[in-house]
Amino acid sequence: MRQSTLTSTARREFLKFLAASPYVAAFGGVAAYLRQSAFAQSGPQASDVISDPASALNVFDFEEAAHRKVLPGHWAYMASGVDDDGTLRANREGYKHVELRPRRLRDATKVDMHVELFGTTYSSPIYLCPTGGEKSFFPEGELAVAGAAKARGALQVLSTVTSIPVEDVIKTLGRPVWQQLYAPSSWDACEKILRRVEAAGVTVLALTVDNTTGRNSETYLRTRPKDLRQCTTCHESEAGPTVKERPMYDGIDMTGVKTTNPAMDWAFADRIRKSWKGKFLIKGMDTREDARLCIEHGIDGIMVSNHGGRSTETLRATIEALPEMVAEVNGRIPVFVDGGVRRGTDVFKALALGAKAVGIGRPFLWGLGAFGQAGVDRVLEILQGELKLAMGNCGTQTVADINRAYVATPDWKI
Repeated sequence: MRQSTLTSTARREFLKFLAASPYVAAFGGVAAYLRQSAFAQSGPQASDVISDPASALNVFDFEEAAHRKVLPGHWAYMASGVDDDGTLRANREGYKHVELRPRRLRDATKVDMHVELFGTTYSSPIYLCPTGGEKSFFPEGELAVAGAAKARGALQVLSTVTSIPVEDVIKTLGRPVWQQLYAPSSWDACEKILRRVEAAGVTVLALTVDNTTGRNSETYLRTRPKDLRQCTTCHESEAGPTVKERPMYDGIDMTGVKTTNPAMDWAFADRIRKSWKGKFLIKGMDTREDARLCIEHGIDGIMVSNHGGRSTETLRATIEALPEMVAEVNGRIPVFVDGGVRRGTDVFKALALGAKAVGIGRPFLWGLGAFGQAGVDRVLEILQGELKLAMGNCGTQTVADINRAYVATPDWKI
C-alpha cells in the first residue's frame, strides 16, 4: 500500500513537471508527448487528471483535463507555435531568467491588486487575451469566459474572430470588452467593424500587426488529424472556419477581401487613429524603434506580444523585449505584455519590468476546455492568488509599488 501511494504521488509530480514544459506543449500536451516518447507505456492514468476545477493546484493541472475533451484539430491549433516552436518555448523560458529581489519586514496584510486601465478599475492586472473561436474549446465559448471575467473582475479582450457576437459578450460581461482588430484588406470592411464595436460600447481597440502575412504553423499541420473530413462537423469545409462562421463579419461583403491586410503600414494605422474615437493600441510590437513610432503616431498603448509564439519565429521572449519598450515610451503611454505567463510570479516579474497589465492566453483556454466557465474562473483565481502571495512576500502593497528594483536579470545581455 505504501509503495503504491509513493508511486502514485511520484507519477503526479512527474506529470506536473511535464505539463510545465514548453517542449511538451509543442507536442500538443502531456498525453500527446507521452504517446510519442519513451514514456508511452506509463502514460497518464485517469486518476492523475483533475476531475473538477477545485482540485487544481496550478494552471498546468488544467492542460491534460482539457486535452482529453477538446477535439484534436482544435487542440493542435491552440497548442502549436510556428516553425520549430522555438518562440513558443522562449516565451516560457524567458521568465526563468528573471529573478525576484524581495524586500522583508513589510506589512503584507494590506495587499491590493486593483489596477486602473483607461478609466476602468479591475481586480488585478491579469487580463484575458483575445483568442479566436473559443467555442472550439467549450460550447458557450466567449460567454463562459465573460462570465468568469465578470466574477473575478478581470479585463476581457475579444478577438475579431470571436465565435460569439460582441454585443452578447458585453451583455454577459456587464461592461465593455476591449476589442482586438484584425484589419481586413478592404477599408470599407474595416470601417464597418469599427462602427459596429463602437455602437456596442467598446472604447479600447487593439490592432494586431504581427501576423498580417500569415504564418508557418508546422507543428499544427503535423499534429492535427490526418483525416480532415471530421472538420465538417464544426465547419463548412475541411479547411476550417470561414468568415461566414465569424459573427464579426455579419453584414459585411467580404468577397475578395482578406481578413488580414499584408499591405498595412503606418499610414493605415493613422487612418484608423483618425476614424476611431476611443483609445487605440497596437498589439504585436517588440522593438524600441517601433515603440518610438507608436509615440510619434499618437498611439495610446502598446501590447508587447508575439501571438504566443504563433506569428514569426523570432526566438525572443516577450518578457525580454519588454524592458526596451518601457524605456523608450518612458511613461508616456502604458505598455502591456503577454506570452508564456503561467504563474503569479511571472505576472509580478512583468510588472516589475514596467508592464501596466499582463495577459494570459493558453492557461484560460485550458480551463475553458476542461470545465467551461468554472475552469476559467479557477485559472483566474489561482493566478490572482499567486500574484497576491508574490506581492506580499516581496513587500509590495499595491501594483504601483512594484518596480525594477524587485527583479534581477543577471544573464540578460541588456
